[in-house]
Amino acid sequence: MFASKIARSATLSLAVAAVISSIAVPATAGVTIFGGSEDKQQVQLPDFVKLVEDNGPGVVNIQMIRNARTVENAGIPGLDPRGAEIFRRFGIPFDFGPQEIPEQRGTGSGFIVSSDGIIMTNAHVVEGADELIVRLTDKREFKGKVLGSDKQTDIAVIKIEAKDLPVLKIGDSSKLKVGEWVAAIGSPFGLDNTVTAGIVSALSRNLPSDQYVPFIQTDVAVNPGNSGGPLFNMQGEVVGINSQIFSTSGGFMGLSFAIPIDLAMQIKDQLVKDGRVTRGYVGVYIQQITQELADSFALKTPEGALVTKVEKGSPAEKAGLKAGDVITEFNGKKITSSVSLPMLVSSVRPGTKAELTVIRDKKEQKLSITIGTNPNSDQSAGGAAKESGHRLGIEGRILTDEESREADTTGLLITKVGKFAASIGLTPGDIIVSANGKLVKSAEDLQKACREDKVLLLVQRDGGRIFIPVRFDKDQKK
Repeated sequence: MFASKIARSATLSLAVAAVISSIAVPATAGVTIFGGSEDKQQVQLPDFVKLVEDNGPGVVNIQMIRNARTVENAGIPGLDPRGAEIFRRFGIPFDFGPQEIPEQRGTGSGFIVSSDGIIMTNAHVVEGADELIVRLTDKREFKGKVLGSDKQTDIAVIKIEAKDLPVLKIGDSSKLKVGEWVAAIGSPFGLDNTVTAGIVSALSRNLPSDQYVPFIQTDVAVNPGNSGGPLFNMQGEVVGINSQIFSTSGGFMGLSFAIPIDLAMQIKDQLVKDGRVTRGYVGVYIQQITQELADSFALKTPEGALVTKVEKGSPAEKAGLKAGDVITEFNGKKITSSVSLPMLVSSVRPGTKAELTVIRDKKEQKLSITIGTNPNSDQSAGGAAKESGHRLGIEGRILTDEESREADTTGLLITKVGKFAASIGLTPGDIIVSANGKLVKSAEDLQKACREDKVLLLVQRDGGRIFIPVRFDKDQKK
């Protein structure tokens, strides 16, 4: 099972491990490898000293602070509070009274991409923050402001008021090779400017929870607090942003994943310019090609994306795509699996023409398509996003068809909450299924329901559902 995003806990708990044995080898020393009695080969171990000296000052520590707050526990409407004792006896926490949530703090990393204070990090590092404190290697601290955040790629851009800052050099992640050396600089467990190194283990790795990111897999030691920090190649160029780990313990187990910098910079440019991300859209439902399907469609290998449905009025329908087509290439890039297609399409700006290679009736043909705008694109991009519930004080978006199938529901996904929404118990990630008994199919549905002084929300959270009754104050605008 893939672990969730790297934890943001700032709690530091270190254990001293006994050193069994160690042999020091100078980083610049040549090492002789014996392949036989006659064969000898000189290899050079990598030297990270200059890389760290040149780039360490461009990496920052980010502290996230979420203020203490009081949350009203909604309970179950119509149930006598005295009945809560029944739940408690069965070990089910149940409390109708307000809950005091203390101040929460987390730590992460980031790196400077502009001398006037533009910093890149992960969206999960800044999510839910009431305050961000950015600390440089020279110990200066600044308050950070989120310019934009994109949860689907886990990219966020923040700004600090500073000048003449050290800027990291951006590399080309498409040139990475499996097996080459890479290094990470970040703040694991709050330990600023910690350097770890390893190799690229795999490229274009698809994780089940992320349909838009072809991750760089490495064996670089990454732990809680490294999130948002840069991954460097041996030329000292940023080629990725450390984002996730695979772990059964919560700590590093040899598998870490970084967002390719090529994709991250595309997202960054949109967030800085517009405060939000607009993704390309074609309007097809697709499935993975199995060996049996490959045989049926006369494919040499089980690669490509099989079209199962074409949405009406979509760019795909206008381009002539049909159910049963197998998309094998997009703009000249091979579609190795069905998950490759959304990544490629989403990175293309709407209005751009693209070329598809498809297999239809066992024959290859080319189709021209004009990329459209995803109608379900995430609108939760910092201050530029519109509230989905004006009186509730939330930001969100309607679930995509794929998300609805996965969550087994329809509704509005909350991506950001204000003080009022937090006070009634709403949190980012909640899905508002209905309001006053009516399904929420659009932001307008929720806004309409919230014009009343009272509204009963049905919210899905972590697979379960709860009712949350809301009473608005008279001074809250309708």
